[in-house]
Amino acid sequence: MAVAIVGLGLAISCAAQSQGRFDLVGPKIDVRVSRGAQTLPIAAVPNLQPGDRIWLHPDFPPTQSVKYLLICVFLRGTTNPPPDTWFTRIETWDKHVRQEGVMVTVPEDAQQVVLFMAPETGGDFSTLKSAVQGRPGAFVRASQDLTEAGFEQARIEKYMASIRLVPPSDPMDLQKHSDLLARTLALKPNESCFKQPVDMQFTCLTQTGSQIVLDDGHGQTVINALSNGAGSDLINQASYTQAAGGGLYSAYVGAIVDMVRILSNLHTAQYQYIPAIAFPQEASMNLRLNTPPSFHNPKSVLIIALPSVQKAQAPPLRTADARHVACLLAPTVVLPIEGAPLVFSTAFGHDIVLHLNTPPGAPAEPDIRLLPDAYQGGLVLQLGAQHHVPLRDQRPLTEAEKAAATASVVPGAAPVPPQPKPIPPPIHLTGTIQGRWGFDSFTGPTVELQQLPGTGWALTTPPSDPLSPDAPRADDLIAGHAAELMLTSTGSACVHAVTAQPAGSTAEMALTFQLEPHLDQPNLLAVKLPSGRAMLPGDLHLEIQQYGQPRTDSVAARAFAEPAHIAGVQLYAGDRSITVAGARLEQVEKVRVGDLIFAPVPVDPGATAAPLSGTLRLTLPDNAPRPPTHASDHLMARIQLRDGRELSSPIVVAAPRPSVTLLSKTAEAGPEPTIKLGNPDDLPLSSMLTFTLKSTTAFPRNGQVEVETTDGTLRTVLTLAPAGGLLLQDPHTVVASLDPLRSFGPSAFGALRVREVFPVAPGSSPSEKPTAAEAGHPEAAPSLASAGTGEAVSPASDWQQLVTLVRLPALGQLQCAIDVTQPCTLSGTNLFLVSAISTDPALANPVSVPDGYTANTLTVPHPASSGTLFLRLRDDPTAVDSALLPLALPSPPPPRGRSAAHAAVQHAGTGTEHPN
Repeated sequence: MAVAIVGLGLAISCAAQSQGRFDLVGPKIDVRVSRGAQTLPIAAVPNLQPGDRIWLHPDFPPTQSVKYLLICVFLRGTTNPPPDTWFTRIETWDKHVRQEGVMVTVPEDAQQVVLFMAPETGGDFSTLKSAVQGRPGAFVRASQDLTEAGFEQARIEKYMASIRLVPPSDPMDLQKHSDLLARTLALKPNESCFKQPVDMQFTCLTQTGSQIVLDDGHGQTVINALSNGAGSDLINQASYTQAAGGGLYSAYVGAIVDMVRILSNLHTAQYQYIPAIAFPQEASMNLRLNTPPSFHNPKSVLIIALPSVQKAQAPPLRTADARHVACLLAPTVVLPIEGAPLVFSTAFGHDIVLHLNTPPGAPAEPDIRLLPDAYQGGLVLQLGAQHHVPLRDQRPLTEAEKAAATASVVPGAAPVPPQPKPIPPPIHLTGTIQGRWGFDSFTGPTVELQQLPGTGWALTTPPSDPLSPDAPRADDLIAGHAAELMLTSTGSACVHAVTAQPAGSTAEMALTFQLEPHLDQPNLLAVKLPSGRAMLPGDLHLEIQQYGQPRTDSVAARAFAEPAHIAGVQLYAGDRSITVAGARLEQVEKVRVGDLIFAPVPVDPGATAAPLSGTLRLTLPDNAPRPPTHASDHLMARIQLRDGRELSSPIVVAAPRPSVTLLSKTAEAGPEPTIKLGNPDDLPLSSMLTFTLKSTTAFPRNGQVEVETTDGTLRTVLTLAPAGGLLLQDPHTVVASLDPLRSFGPSAFGALRVREVFPVAPGSSPSEKPTAAEAGHPEAAPSLASAGTGEAVSPASDWQQLVTLVRLPALGQLQCAIDVTQPCTLSGTNLFLVSAISTDPALANPVSVPDGYTANTLTVPHPASSGTLFLRLRDDPTAVDSALLPLALPSPPPPRGRSAAHAAVQHAGTGTEHPN
């Protein structure tokens, strides 16, 4: 007999698939089972027991023309043929059978029940009985495989029917319910379906065979797998056959392959056996065939399996999430239960309820009916009006309450039992899943419940996790960054929406959240904040909506700007200043080291604002004494930001910095200058400067002298190298020579400062890791790195003011009229370097030079004395300088009567006229 394998969408040939599917509708048989005084339809019976009464009623149409013989056979193992009395002949065409049916009783020692349906012929009953008694093991195995195939086909069809409830155009909902169905039914959907376009995902999932049946173990227990081969072995063996497509796992295919192979070896000249899978619905067993029955020799005999005869195996239900808490106030309450797919794909489990566990002494509460729903992913509570009254804890009466109750009894009246005084209802309680599995009762897991909305909502920090020591904190909320806030209350299971209103916005944004219960904090709620520009620094208002609570609960949080990044903190022994390296240091308000409080150094008006990155120097107050810090001290710096946050960084105090004194300075005397500077600290840009520094410690051979403008924009380094600009007088005294014009260029001006730097030798960088001697100080950390580059910062002395660079204009002569009331004309170049000129040393009535003045002459007042003017340079507007200029007066007109030549000679000689 050419029999093809049942195709669950596997790689089966089209020809074989067309004749191998169990898609042929067969006859119906009504079956009921009675045990004691209780009767159940066959759909609710997972197992039989000796003594059970089975009512069989063939449901044939009135026009049935072929007479079928129904034979009920009880089996008792593969090596023990059943006796003749375990065969029951039922003539389906008999009027009494058609109207009343037939009752058979399960005998002792029976293990399986098999029904045969064969066309009525002479000797049919004896032939079938001889076949069963001759090879009972084949029919035992056929019964096992048919039962297994029925269970697993029921799971697949449940998946198919449920997934069709999802709108095909909603991929998110399709993924969600597919996952729920796969979990409850122990199926593995085809993951490649979700990688296809949205309009093709639904079609892919609903194709027969796109689900792989997983062995849950419970089905094997229900059908009482025999010791001659586990079902999983048969499954694997069959799935590697050519007919099954090579390697695709399906318990359904495996069972059918093995069963069809066995039955094909039993056919005779008169009969061939074809399997019929039963799909019970209430009392009706709807049969499906994979081969059309034949009424010619060899005639087809349908073989049908009834539940095995064995003890009841309760469904091993378990919670999908042990931390889940169900809210009884929700409109739909689903308990996420898994572990027993047959609870969701068959009617074996019935009268399932949630029994509420009330405190001792409290009245019993009505049970809540549960409906298995694989589409929802668990057991759905069927809540009624009687289930919405909150349970209350009951406490025993106190002695005073008992006495008061006894004293209030009226003589002659019936005593009134004392009632416990009610107290507020608890928020949390538990419930236990109970139900019936066929004729037997079972008890499932106990689940956590919440019956009232949570109160007392607040931000919290979760307990530290050894695997994640950096637990999120409330101040970790950074504007524009994704973050997770942890909320706590008396109960968080009833939350169904959380919204946020960021600072500066009137619109609310919906937030995602999930329960994150912890052993010490069981009511934690993790709220996820998205990244993006919608979140600005400032106050953040969270609104929590709960079932059973008409008003929202509010929680205030705060979003901060990106905090300063601290790369390191440098502190030298006995130093009054501290240096912080990192990024966004403009946020630093102060630094505390023990009792010492350092504040940022005020920014120079001419310098740039506080740096966004690099280093920040902070000092103690002017009246504070020198701190008693010593080299190698291990301290902790607390960096307080302007928004109230605090950062910390360990410090290893470094050796004292160099201490330097400026002994003297001399400007190179050049030609007699036209301009005489009024401030002795002013230095013309074109003049050489020589100065002497004396340090308390010996000046090292690799020492440096840094000279820079106070805003740090121009800088030069002098060294002891040849032509380096330094010359040692002795180990502590160094003489420096500086050419400002060469070092800084023609545009240099303003105050200069100087300091000594003692570079760190390679291999002994302060940024090295702590030594073994520092191992006992866990707070020890690498020292400050320069601007986050990892290079060690060399000890340097404090900056000292050196000179102020000024640029001088080149002044020519002063052309004046003889009349002192008339102005003069000053000639020269770079006159824009002068801001004001006057003949008064106090510059009472100056002549202002316009910005960007480019002319070579300038009108100035007539000097009171011979060619002396007073001016203010732009490079040092605080000083008044003087300029002695040659005065050019015009020639006086010649006297009358004299010749012009005589007058010219006299003027060229002495410039005056002598009398005769």
